[in-house]
Amino acid sequence: MLKKLIGTCALALLAGSALADNPRVLLSTSHGDIEIELNQEAAPISVDNFLRYTDAGHYDGLIFHRVIPGFMIQGGGFTPDMRQRAVGKPIRNEADNGLNNDRYTVAMARTQVRDSATSQFFINLANNDFLNHGSRDFGYAVFGKVVSGEHVVETIAKLPTGRQAGHSDVPVNPVIINSAKRVDSGE
Repeated sequence: MLKKLIGTCALALLAGSALADNPRVLLSTSHGDIEIELNQEAAPISVDNFLRYTDAGHYDGLIFHRVIPGFMIQGGGFTPDMRQRAVGKPIRNEADNGLNNDRYTVAMARTQVRDSATSQFFINLANNDFLNHGSRDFGYAVFGKVVSGEHVVETIAKLPTGRQAGHSDVPVNPVIINSAKRVDSGE
């Protein structure tokens, strides 16, 4: 019995340390900081893609350009004057990875085409089950979760929005991602 308990504790410690090793990114926005833990094991393609854009400085100076209360906030593609920043090739959709579009999870934005995600991402403001794999189509790939700064996400979600440059739900006053940087999980 004692051996079994020790073995179970050891496995729990290993699992905990694996989680601590997940990469993290700090989004410093004009409304505060949002820290995201990325799930490398479940979504390796999406995480590598997000980290490539982060490391290249792609997100610095971009905005959250789509804000829908009770649904999600989306960013990673547009400058404050609604010009789209150049992106790389689309990635394979990993929505079948077992992760769900639950509140405060981070997922890849895409067009109606299954494998069309590039740099844009969104943070779920609710459990959006209809975005999960197989609910209505292939789904939207979750690759991380907010681990700090939920209050910032909620503040952004409550901002007034309007139409700008042919886009709906754009915050009237831009919500700027000042920087996106990798951080140690112990910070």
